[in-house]
Amino acid sequence: MEVVIIGTGNVADVLGRKISRCGHRIIEVAGRNAVHAQNLASLLNSRAISSFSDISRSADIYIIAVADQALHTISNWLPPVREGVVVHTAGAVSQQVLQGVAEHYGVLYPLQSLKSGYPVSTGIPFLIDADSPGTLSVIQSFSASLSSRVQFADDAMRLKLHTAAVVANNFTNFLYTLTQEFCVSEKLDFSLLLPLLQETVKRLEQQPAALMQTGPAIRRDEETMAKHRSVLASYPALDEIYREFSAGIAGYYEPVDKNT
Repeated sequence: MEVVIIGTGNVADVLGRKISRCGHRIIEVAGRNAVHAQNLASLLNSRAISSFSDISRSADIYIIAVADQALHTISNWLPPVREGVVVHTAGAVSQQVLQGVAEHYGVLYPLQSLKSGYPVSTGIPFLIDADSPGTLSVIQSFSASLSSRVQFADDAMRLKLHTAAVVANNFTNFLYTLTQEFCVSEKLDFSLLLPLLQETVKRLEQQPAALMQTGPAIRRDEETMAKHRSVLASYPALDEIYREFSAGIAGYYEPVDKNT
């Protein structure tokens, strides 16, 4: 298929590279910043467009990979697209924002943390939706060429999954950030924790997370928790998280054997 990408950020970069590698032709990259558009267009062997009124009207798929805030004002900056299918890539924005700018529209949401410059993931799940069965069929066919994991998700389902992704991934990454800063300050080797983290994620493929909880909070080991909090006394953000999470774990689980 011939594709136009509107946007030049992380999602546009990673999806663009994946789309190109899967045999589709990206004919244009459009963005407000001419330099950014040219850089990405050069990477994808396509043409750069810095004025949205100049976007080609002959593409099969138009992928709008811009910030959520920009999507809410899309009718102010994107001229109507009467041919082809227009999709946005947001998890928390309704497909209806495209109603005024496209005859055929929908959603192509990659459920993955995408970052420019990093290798393109091979197992990205795509959540799709559309204004009609015919449009959905086009999006389904296109997304199936990019991934073996494609699932229909309406606005409500997609918003719930986006919420879950933020809690499970973005919040966890913030914990990693604070922990790395703690390790640097205390002259500790953070990489020693990586096998632990990798093992925890690996176990999620085998059984529910609730069955894998360990640590002093589930044991009600007040002595150990007090020692930990004394170590964190100079790190108020981590100390607050430690207190809140420990209380949450203790409240969620029945008391277990002290030797766990």
